[in-house]
This record gives sequence, structure tokens and C-alpha cells, in this order.
Amino acid sequence: MISTIVEDVLLREPPVYHFGRLVCDVLCYGALRMQVSGREHVPREGGLIVACNHISYVDPVALGCAFPRPISYMAKVELFRIPVFGRLLAALDAYPVDRGKGDVAAIRASVRELRAGKAIGIFPEGTRNLAGDAQVHTGVALLASLADAPVVPAFVRGGDRARRLGKLKVAFGEPLRMGNRTGGKASREELEKWTAQVMARVRALGEMLGAN
Repeated sequence: MISTIVEDVLLREPPVYHFGRLVCDVLCYGALRMQVSGREHVPREGGLIVACNHISYVDPVALGCAFPRPISYMAKVELFRIPVFGRLLAALDAYPVDRGKGDVAAIRASVRELRAGKAIGIFPEGTRNLAGDAQVHTGVALLASLADAPVVPAFVRGGDRARRLGKLKVAFGEPLRMGNRTGGKASREELEKWTAQVMARVRALGEMLGAN
């Protein structure tokens, strides 16, 4: 059952996003019996980053349903040029990134979203990490530094069992902020240290949720 606080947030969502969430709620809360913990840790306003593990294509859907406010994901700019589908992506609060211009475009677009007060979802492992040994990227730490945005760690458990209608679990941790820096642009060492701290919190949530 979605809490009263979450229902109140849903009423303020864009209509298409709200409809999409309701459809996904039927899947996640109904068929997959999703359980969510830690919503009280999520700031109700202001730009923030949600850093989550990634083992399944279900993860973004589960994360979006469990999160108590609209969450944005980046998508390649070509998708926004497709008639109807592009408008649907925009209505679902996705934002375009020109991959041909490299990471700079993605960083700039994400910082704009954060400074506009939006929440963006990022999977630091960059791709589905089935074996748990994928390289973790420092993009979350860089964005947190540039936009002065808190990072909410999250963990989705059970997405890889969705086809068998296994139970989903999602947990959110307390927001984290960049530690004291030397001033100016964060160094590589600072970004790597901060990234390690974020991922440690993410994995701790996974341990809390257990194996089942």
C-alpha cells in the first residue's frame, strides 16, 4: 500500500508521468509484491541524485515506482526525435543527452536538471552488473560536486527474478553530501573516495535487504 505522503506527491506529478507510474505500480506492487523501506530519508524537494545498483532492466521501473517524487533519467537525443515517442519521453521527465559530444553533454544536462530542483536516477556501475564486479564510474560524485546536490543511496533486490514473479525489495538510505574539499574543482582522488563511500552505502542497503 502506498503511503499517504507518496499519494500526495503523485497528485502533483505531470499527468503522463502519473499515469505511467500507476501502470507500473500494478506490476511492481501487484504482480511483484514490491516492498519499500527508507522513503523517509528522501528530501521532498530540491535537486538530488539517486545512486542505485543495477542488475536488471526492471531496476529503473522499480526505482521510479518506489521513489516518492518524480525521477528523471537521461536518454540519447535521437530518441527524442522519434514522432510521438520523443514527446512521450519528455512527458515522462526524461532528458536528452547527445552522446556524440561525449560525457560533457551528459554532465551539463544533468547539472541543469539538478539545479532546476529535479531528482535524477543514476546507476554508477554504468550497465547491468550481474557478477558484481563491474567498474564503478565517478559520475555521481562529479555531479554532486558540481551541482552541490545530495546523493540518496538506493538498492533494488529481485529485479533479476521478475520474469518468475519473484518479490521486489527497494531500500533508500540517508542522503550523503560531498565531504570537505580543497576548494575549486574536485580532484580525481576526492571523486574516487566519495564514489567509494556512496557505493559502500548502496551495498550496505543490499545487505540489509538480504538475499531473498
